[in-house]
Amino acid sequence: MSSTNDRVIAVVGATGQQGSGVVRALRHAGQFTVRALSRHPGLHPGLGDEVVEADLNRPETLPAAFGSAHGVFLVTNFWEKDTDEGKQAATAVRAALDAGVKHFIWSTLPDVEAISGGKFKVAPFTGKAKVDRIVQEAGFAYHTFVIAPFYYQNLVGVLAPQKQANGSMGWALPIDPEVRCIHMGDIHELGDIVAGAFAQPDEVGHGEYLPLVGDFMSFNRIVDTLNRQGHNLSVNQVPTDVFATLFPGADEVAETFSYFQAHTYLGVPSHERVALANRIAGRRPSTLSTWAQVNIPLEPLERVISSRGTTR
Repeated sequence: MSSTNDRVIAVVGATGQQGSGVVRALRHAGQFTVRALSRHPGLHPGLGDEVVEADLNRPETLPAAFGSAHGVFLVTNFWEKDTDEGKQAATAVRAALDAGVKHFIWSTLPDVEAISGGKFKVAPFTGKAKVDRIVQEAGFAYHTFVIAPFYYQNLVGVLAPQKQANGSMGWALPIDPEVRCIHMGDIHELGDIVAGAFAQPDEVGHGEYLPLVGDFMSFNRIVDTLNRQGHNLSVNQVPTDVFATLFPGADEVAETFSYFQAHTYLGVPSHERVALANRIAGRRPSTLSTWAQVNIPLEPLERVISSRGTTR
């Protein structure tokens, strides 16, 4: 190997949607040795150049996982049972510092409480945002923040269209479908931004925020884009207080959509950040139209949804 390839990037969550995309992008770029981290490395041979055990809830596994690594990519999973993202992230930061890691990249989300002045509380967003300060104050030579968007994958997963009362397929959501407020993207493409950031630390290793945004849409525009490809979907607005009673956790979903409508997904003007992220990635992310042509084929959508399941 060359001296460049001897530099190791340790990827936490390498079997998940974000982590697997980071592993693929890093391996494709060929500038680093990729150490894929997993709680069960024996189940994933060949996932990276190296596959090493790491469990954020077992700090004793992290010295070997991060040892001799030049960089670490960290993502945590809010939806995993009994997950304390703040504690996990702090543990990872300490271990990375002890290992001498130079460049730490954290996958964060907008701070909804700060953006909305406390009006909205969206735990999966704000919990990650609170970790930012831990990373900022750690003292790494380089640190970078990447921001995942609303996944296109959600449209055939956790937010798949449902059969409506009139028998059609579509969405009934607590959001004005005419409001353009959703920053979207193919989550597998986040890896391009991460790989670019590791390769260009002098440009984006000083706390820059790099969002993945392939499209910025209203829900009406989402539906129109899919219907132009031959689907027959609809979206209708449901009052927030009604939606919040429909199923367990619906109140949290309603709060999230209320935040989107009031402030947009990213919550702050982001044109410059998006442009920087695209330049660092070396490409523009896929639009919804391009992604859907491949991932939502013209067949009964129920079949696509049932075959893919949820996509957290």
